[in-house]
Amino acid sequence: MNQLDQLKQYTTIVADTGDFQTMKAFTPRDATTNPSLILKAVQKDEYKPLLEQAVRDHRQSTTADITDRILVAFGLEILKLVPGRVSTETDARLSFDTAGTIAKGRTLIALYEAAGVARERILIKIAATWEGICAAEVLQQEGIRCNMTLLFSLPQAIACAQARVQLISPFVGRIYDWHKKSSGLDYTGPDDPGVQSVKAIYNYYRKFGHSTEVMGASFRNTSQILELAGCDLLTISPDLLQKLAQSDATVERKLSQEHAQAADIQQITLDEKQFRFQLNTDAMATEKLAEGIRLFCADSVKLEQLIDAAR
Repeated sequence: MNQLDQLKQYTTIVADTGDFQTMKAFTPRDATTNPSLILKAVQKDEYKPLLEQAVRDHRQSTTADITDRILVAFGLEILKLVPGRVSTETDARLSFDTAGTIAKGRTLIALYEAAGVARERILIKIAATWEGICAAEVLQQEGIRCNMTLLFSLPQAIACAQARVQLISPFVGRIYDWHKKSSGLDYTGPDDPGVQSVKAIYNYYRKFGHSTEVMGASFRNTSQILELAGCDLLTISPDLLQKLAQSDATVERKLSQEHAQAADIQQITLDEKQFRFQLNTDAMATEKLAEGIRLFCADSVKLEQLIDAAR
């Protein structure tokens, strides 16, 4: 049995891609996308027709409306290939706009439901800012399930759990990148700061009975993935899925309810002031959150430029 199949015994595997062919090859349960993945996909010959059709069918609509329809068009195609859920991201330019994020989440769900897809199969991706978490709390109460992204710290995770969001996506690789650049050290195995962050979040959630799912994301190598075997979900890029499928080395479970219950950790309650202060004291989380928002905003603008050029 290869490592990918072994990993599936402990963890739900999610494809982190906009490439439909990859999903067929690795049979993940769920799939995630983001503005960068969609931008990359629509520039490929096999996926350009999705953009062209959205523009053709809604030429008189705003660029923002056509963008939403392209995101949903990708999601609909993905849902034909995965049995579970697809994550569709809100505009990163709304990261500090609670009302705007709520409205965008409702719009995306309405488009999916108009296409005959139940909202249970959709996760609305929102940046884990305070404003984004507040928006997710409202959407969750309406039965719109949320996936909190750009998550780099335990305070962000705790605030998400308090808001009873469906799922969080802590970014292992970007945490690793920051620490490697800062220290000049290359981290491996359990010493990897990104791995340690997700383990801490998982143990906190399981010890204190939070139902929010933990999905490790943004991996740089298979070692990071294997160190999180047992995490609720892991969203993995096509190249790393391929490497796991090509290896027959043994995979051991590293995260479990039992280990979490035995962890020596204290329960924390955060209000807005405490959230902002604790996030600010973490230079890595503050910098990577801001950088991630900027990058997703830039790719959203590029996607809009492609739409405008196709009109």
